[in-house]
Amino acid sequence: MSNHDKALDNALRAAALGYAVAPTTINKIPAIPSPHDKGHNCKGQCGQPGHGVYDATTDPAHVRRLFGLAPKAVGYLVACKGRLVGLDIDRKDGVDGYATLAQLGQEHGFEIPQMTTTVFTPSGGAHVWLTVPEGVTVPNSVGRLGPGLDVRGTGGYVVGPGSTGRNGEYAFHPRRGYTPPQPVPEALLKLMLPPAPAVRPQRRVIPTSGDAAGRALEGLVRVVLTAPPKTRNSRLYWAARKAWAHVADGHLAASDVEAELIGAALQVGLGEGEARRTVASASRGVTA
Repeated sequence: MSNHDKALDNALRAAALGYAVAPTTINKIPAIPSPHDKGHNCKGQCGQPGHGVYDATTDPAHVRRLFGLAPKAVGYLVACKGRLVGLDIDRKDGVDGYATLAQLGQEHGFEIPQMTTTVFTPSGGAHVWLTVPEGVTVPNSVGRLGPGLDVRGTGGYVVGPGSTGRNGEYAFHPRRGYTPPQPVPEALLKLMLPPAPAVRPQRRVIPTSGDAAGRALEGLVRVVLTAPPKTRNSRLYWAARKAWAHVADGHLAASDVEAELIGAALQVGLGEGEARRTVASASRGVTA
């Protein structure tokens, strides 16, 4: 059996299990060229093949048609859509995604389900198939979880077992074979999802009438707000040192200093964590 026919046979088996598939080349990319000019992708809305993961189908007749249009196809993709996500663990070029995953699991208290779908890659890595709750959308990401860990989410795909790449064949776990994907651990799901956008607190207006310390804090806030981009952290530290001195002599509340200076730092683009660390660091030796 040729690699093309082998890939088609395995793709049809995956389609029968409900996975949307499409043919790929030996380079693991979609095998049917786009019908459009470079840079244009209507995501298959035109009805023509050649839209990569958007060609993927569970219809066996359509699968055969796609492979008929791709005589050089030696593999197939499995589209990550609906509830399916793929965790791509790389082990190559000095990067060990298994070690990264183990450390991540230890830090956040989760383990990958042993009986979930696992497809081993020719380079020694693996594609772990997992499911997410209904209605949850996981984005694709490369390395955001850590070195050697990529996420194949909505609009992405994993290479199907029985596909041939330049370095060899993709294959199910040799002892377990196919097992249905299991739910992604909740702690890992949180890491896969993008962080919620930071809500920048509205700055309060500090009463300044007859209040020298209040006027001083207002001036220190302006120092942060008007700082040139490359000096924002250092200006924040300087302003915080001055403000903490007013806290030490009893003229300002620590909560006001933190709220006003961190709020100003967020407005000029500093991260909340960085701003909090800088303001806290500035207090050392001043308020003791």
